[in-house]
Amino acid sequence: MVRATHETAAWSGPWLDALPRPVIALDPGGHISRINAEAAHLFGTSAESLTGRLFADVAFAEADRGGFGQVVEMVAAGGDWHGIVHVVTPGRTHRMQLRVGPVRDGAAVVGAVLTMDATGPEGTRAAEVSERLTRLARVAGELQSVNTMGGLTNVVVSHMAEAAGSTTASLSVLVDDDTLALMGLTRGTTDATARWATYPVDTTTPAGTAVITRQTLLLSGRSAITEQFPDLELAAPGERSMLCLPLVIGEQPVGVATLSFPGKVELDGTELDFFSVMADTCAQALERIRVQQRAAEQHAKLSFLVEASEELASSLDYESTLKQVAWLAVPDLADWCAISLEQDGVLRTLAVAHSDPEKVALAKQFQERFPQDPDSGGGAYEVLRTGESQLVPEVTEEMLAEAVTSEEQLEMVRALNLYSALTVALKARGRVFGVITWINGEDGRRFGPDDVAFGEDLARRAAVAIDNALLHSELRQVADRLQEAVLPPALPVIDGWQLGASYSSAGRVSVGGDFYDAIQVGDGRLAMVIGDVMGRGVTAAAAMSQVRAAVRAFAAVNPDPQTMLERLDTFYDRFPSEQLVTLLYALADPARDQVVLSCAGHPAPVVIDSNGAAHSVGAARGRLLGVGRAKRSVITVPLLPGETLLMFTDGLIERRDEDPQESEQRLVNVCEALQPEASSAGLDQLVAEMRDPTRDDDVAVLAARRVGS
Repeated sequence: MVRATHETAAWSGPWLDALPRPVIALDPGGHISRINAEAAHLFGTSAESLTGRLFADVAFAEADRGGFGQVVEMVAAGGDWHGIVHVVTPGRTHRMQLRVGPVRDGAAVVGAVLTMDATGPEGTRAAEVSERLTRLARVAGELQSVNTMGGLTNVVVSHMAEAAGSTTASLSVLVDDDTLALMGLTRGTTDATARWATYPVDTTTPAGTAVITRQTLLLSGRSAITEQFPDLELAAPGERSMLCLPLVIGEQPVGVATLSFPGKVELDGTELDFFSVMADTCAQALERIRVQQRAAEQHAKLSFLVEASEELASSLDYESTLKQVAWLAVPDLADWCAISLEQDGVLRTLAVAHSDPEKVALAKQFQERFPQDPDSGGGAYEVLRTGESQLVPEVTEEMLAEAVTSEEQLEMVRALNLYSALTVALKARGRVFGVITWINGEDGRRFGPDDVAFGEDLARRAAVAIDNALLHSELRQVADRLQEAVLPPALPVIDGWQLGASYSSAGRVSVGGDFYDAIQVGDGRLAMVIGDVMGRGVTAAAAMSQVRAAVRAFAAVNPDPQTMLERLDTFYDRFPSEQLVTLLYALADPARDQVVLSCAGHPAPVVIDSNGAAHSVGAARGRLLGVGRAKRSVITVPLLPGETLLMFTDGLIERRDEDPQESEQRLVNVCEALQPEASSAGLDQLVAEMRDPTRDDDVAVLAARRVGS
């Protein structure tokens, strides 16, 4: 490379003519801008007559000019090139070694300088080969130390190409038994890169032939190329040569490196043997990198599955679980993910995650505009029907042409960047209830057979989590409806009373056993009941419903507290049940400013007076309902205007390692501090303050406050 502050200044002066070899300066287009005496002598004319002409027209036969045009493009981009060329002068053709490098003005390339050396007799030819092999040996050393696929590709398409004197180089690897994928291409067009992104392993291409035969393929001259591969599109016009090096481990091909040269290149046996060694070194580097990648991927996948399992087990919320599953593999393993669940025979996409947030809306819009036909023979519906995974390593143009029905659909598919896809069934409890699809764009990696097993493992875990969340949601809804059915839908509105209630579930999906009710019984009196059925679930709910209905029926006949418990004992005698019940019954009579209480093993209530002072009513608990008849006493407590009667289940006050008397006193203290109103909001606040979060127990609270005179 020659660096100059100005082109004309760089090439003025006698020193250029003093050089013992031909030296020519070119402008960026390849025209001769300066030529020394040796070069003018070589071409048998004056420097003035050559200045301004295309060097390719001056120095090469017509067939070789296109190849040199590619060299000019390479040097204009900042690269160097050296190789053997055939220079034509009047009456003679010279086999010469040509070196071309850029001339810079600062950072800009303003031209090129080339030097020529005659290859001479056999001894000089040996030196020439030795120099090329030395350059290639340095590249072999690089191959032994490279440890990434990107690094390997760069060494092959850049450093190896430069050392060999080729103008175009590529590296392709086998992604399956029948397909090669282009990893890198130097000085290829964008169209060529896209066209050869993947291509079949067959005898229609030099690379495919080299892979199939596992033999180095040298095509010296354009005629040799076109004779064997008449449909092959060459990198540049004019004379060309190609060298295809199969990359083989043992007997198994793993890829191919291809070098394309301007002109007709002849390589002797020593050079071909050395290129074979280069190919072996490259194959070993490729295999080493792949083994390292597989080990890293396996470790990453195992770590990922552990983290995914923990994440999936962290929530039973249905919508949250769907979102978690969608985002599990994005963006580390896939560019985007869609989860579709079957509803009435139709797959409905319920969650979409994409590494580019703007694509989420586009993906949803696409599925709304172009829903897949349920009767289609492939795709997600086929996975849903069969339960078998579907892998599309590469979405080809042919696939798109068959699948799309309009230009709009094709544009949206391309905007979504669908390059490689994996669709796996979501299975749980012996049935397929949906599919999960992962997509990678053209910048991401291709999905392969190993990804299918991994995707199915992840899908199994996700399916269990989704199914559990869905089941939990359904059971929670059933429990809530059942709980609503056995509790009063609303407390009655009664003159002279402010009533409020709070019910807090333990958070499980089964219905609890706590219940309450308030009944207007005439003469301004108010009957209230709160109870706790031992156990949970449908059986407890049935017992709770029976007791509540019995209390309502007995209160309509005679609301007297003593009579109420006697009749409940009779009820249990007639209809025995294994569900034991604690119950507190209160009959408030504002005309007498009092409330009469009867208790069957239930916590005593609290009265809060009009000044905010609270005290526990020491009612005798008596025997539980369901363990036989018992004589239970009743107590009468004053209840004046402005005072509140607070009834509750044991979940409100009980705490581990706390004495019952301490629990009751703590409630009294909290009531005095909070002054809770007889309303849902006031009682919810009381429950939040009192409840032990470590206990798995329901809490019911019922409060009645006398208002007015």
